[in-house]
Amino acid sequence: MATDELSASTTDLYRRAYDPLPDELDYRVTQIDGALPKELTGTLYRIGPGKFQVGKTLLHSIFDGDGMVSQLVLDGDSVHYRNRYVRTRHFEHGQRSDRIRYRGVGDQIPGGPLANMGRMAENVANTNIVNYAGGLLALWEMGNPHRIDPDTLETLGRFDFDGKLGFLGAFSAHPKWDPDTGDMYNFGLDLLPTPRIRTYRVDRGGKLHTLATIPMLDLPWNHDFALTQRYLVFVLDPLLPDLRKITLATHSFIDSLDFKRSKGTRFVLVPKNGGKPRIVEHEALLHVHLTNAYDDGDDVVIELVRFDTEWREFRRLTSAVNSPEAPRFPSSRLMQYRITKGGTVIERELTGTSCEFPQFDWRRGTRAHRYSYLAAMGSNATGLLNSIMKVDHRTGVTTDCDFGLSAVGEPLFVPRTKEAGEDDGWLLFLNHALAENRSQLVVLDARDLERGPLATAWLEHHIPWGFHGTFTRRQAAVG
Repeated sequence: MATDELSASTTDLYRRAYDPLPDELDYRVTQIDGALPKELTGTLYRIGPGKFQVGKTLLHSIFDGDGMVSQLVLDGDSVHYRNRYVRTRHFEHGQRSDRIRYRGVGDQIPGGPLANMGRMAENVANTNIVNYAGGLLALWEMGNPHRIDPDTLETLGRFDFDGKLGFLGAFSAHPKWDPDTGDMYNFGLDLLPTPRIRTYRVDRGGKLHTLATIPMLDLPWNHDFALTQRYLVFVLDPLLPDLRKITLATHSFIDSLDFKRSKGTRFVLVPKNGGKPRIVEHEALLHVHLTNAYDDGDDVVIELVRFDTEWREFRRLTSAVNSPEAPRFPSSRLMQYRITKGGTVIERELTGTSCEFPQFDWRRGTRAHRYSYLAAMGSNATGLLNSIMKVDHRTGVTTDCDFGLSAVGEPLFVPRTKEAGEDDGWLLFLNHALAENRSQLVVLDARDLERGPLATAWLEHHIPWGFHGTFTRRQAAVG
């Protein structure tokens, strides 16, 4: 059933996925169905856009909402919830003004090109939150991270690794960790002063080291990458910025991107230890997130979610906020790409079910993983991700847990112990029960999704549809 065929009442329920949460809350969850695993202790952090409004002016892009961090503390018996907005310049301005002062990724300042010309998109710190040096970093890929206190969620300020992030300060929202060394790897895209990809390694002491810088005059927009034992792996789809539109500010940043199918996709393998990047050409793909990558002899294997749709359909999803349109995820598939020593690309479908937000056991980073976990479209879904799916790459078996009229988020895998085997643990994720307009923290046994939730902790409110997060065994202070 297409979105425009939904009943008016169902469309209204779907639109709740984008409803804002203006309040900052701090309370102990009182309604828990089932039983929390006693061994599951620690803190889950989630981030996403929490509100889409500056004063009286409504925003329409999911990329422009102010970043809101949710903290869920588990002690084996209970759940404590706290949320707080990242105190960015954009957020602080919105607290005291009725007019938009800063340009967004998808929203322009009212007043036409002259009001927007020469202005970069403002950092709203809403895309990912990661553990760093005993604290947290709230990430937004076109600018500096923001440091966040892991207990209070207080914003401690912007962070640029002692000025080493370059002119624009771009630091992608998807850093990766080498499980052998504990080093963090990441990249930033620079349009100015010259288009290029800058790559970084952050050692366990927190010091940032610049790796390869890759000049690329036809630099595409790219959101994610993967890490193997030898390479930083980029899959660069032909989403190219129209510099004229950007320079003249006639369009928003996202509307300045054109999908140039004829240019194809480039697999770029950047050696971790130096050396010239290897570039392999392929037919045009469209994707946002990668799961993992690994070396297999001389081959490199990459897993990602590929969209089977036109760019305009994905663009439509991102601009459905504060509109009468119901959100609708594009059709997609989980795919594997093997790049051989000779430069051949071998494509293999892992599941044909539409899905997004792929995850795996992070301890398997840079190595072959057997299981992938994803937010997916269940049997009766008509546009929202309402199921958690597991793909067993060894057997090809796919299992799932369907939540009906819901909007599920990214599932994070938490191992039962440090030594536990792959898949021996839990999946934690947020689910927005749309009819009740309340969100839940759901715990599934990763080994048996079809069993259903082990525990469902009902929040007193909903959490707006968000992006990414992290889990740590450290329990944040409450009370």
